[in-house]
Amino acid sequence: MGKKLYFIVLVALVCFGLFFSAPYVGDGAGIDKGDTTWMLVASAFVLLMTPGLAFFYGGMVAKPNVISTMLQSFVALGVVSVVWVLVGFSLSFGESIGGIIGNPLTFMNFRNVGLDPNPNFSGTIPFLLFALFQLKFAIITPALITGSFAERVRFRSYILFIVLFILFVYAPLAHMTWHPDGLLRNLGVLDFAGGTVVHMSAGFAALAGAVYLGKRKQVSHNPANVPYIILGTGLLWFGWFGFNAGSALGANADAVIAFANTNIASAVAMLTWIFFERFQGRKMSAIGACIGAIVGLVAITPAAGFVNIGQSMFIGFVASIISNYAIRLKNKTVLDDTLDVFPSHGVGGIVGMVLTAVFAKQVGLIYGETSTFVYHIITLFGVAIFTFFGSLALYWLVDKIIPIRVREEQELKGLDLSQHGEKFE
Repeated sequence: MGKKLYFIVLVALVCFGLFFSAPYVGDGAGIDKGDTTWMLVASAFVLLMTPGLAFFYGGMVAKPNVISTMLQSFVALGVVSVVWVLVGFSLSFGESIGGIIGNPLTFMNFRNVGLDPNPNFSGTIPFLLFALFQLKFAIITPALITGSFAERVRFRSYILFIVLFILFVYAPLAHMTWHPDGLLRNLGVLDFAGGTVVHMSAGFAALAGAVYLGKRKQVSHNPANVPYIILGTGLLWFGWFGFNAGSALGANADAVIAFANTNIASAVAMLTWIFFERFQGRKMSAIGACIGAIVGLVAITPAAGFVNIGQSMFIGFVASIISNYAIRLKNKTVLDDTLDVFPSHGVGGIVGMVLTAVFAKQVGLIYGETSTFVYHIITLFGVAIFTFFGSLALYWLVDKIIPIRVREEQELKGLDLSQHGEKFE
């Protein structure tokens, strides 16, 4: 019965979707064509980031685990899309319940998500397009987590974890941060494109995963395919323009600012990483350049639309140095975060969040305002506690339902063969 359960659940969800669906309402008469065109493109950019992440992570792991690691990212496209349509979007952006979570009935199965703009979220693009743009953020967040427990997680357990993470961790964070009535948003917490919602949450969930699953039986530091890592970084950098500039929700000046800041922060972070490595007597590696670029992209994400070009350079520089030290510190511990998700995304997100509160136009610390900075620090600790312990509880729950770690012989054999019956040549 257990082997058939996922298929039975999928059939039930498809039937639910069919019988409780409704026609798309509205005719799109009030939309701005330029904004809509850009947001369609931006949504596609962000979707491309998840296959990019698959190459980035897949190239880093040992050869017997390349396919399984890439599939863990890729399958999120399917799992999260279904969950988002049924209830995830409603939990994130539905009618607010105490500023913490959305009413699951507001937009269940995309009812009332139509072609006309919703002025509460974006007044110039179809509400359906806004929902699809936000879906791409939800997809990549659990995919980011997979790097921490790569090479030792059971695939079926991971799928269940994705579902629970979106419902109980991601959705509340998205609601509190981006909904007009969200708790954090009304406190003045700034997150332009997901530094808190995506990267900090993924980072702390990754840390929880590494803690819960423990160390691999065989720890390999030999990446299977460095060109895959470079390709994945290129796709991620490309897609990040949709991630950050698209968060302006229109073809406007904020999108241009976010686009420029995204590029320069990543460029400076990449150069900082490889030059800092050389400064310390190590070689300037391709992997280091790629990690540095990603850290810069992570750090600028919450600040992308709120800072100027010089400040974005500084953010990329500082994040690169701190994340570099964080990885070296982690390597001296027994923590087995396989692909350094927490030192990269978690720490990068923290740096970005703090420096957003320092530099954000008119409300940052350098402008003499302290409230934004104080609320960002409070939120930092709150999000860290909520995401780490919430994810830890989800790992425990999943483990009770389906053992989350593969058997020792399966791990030593490699997850490509033991989980999927396939082999990377």
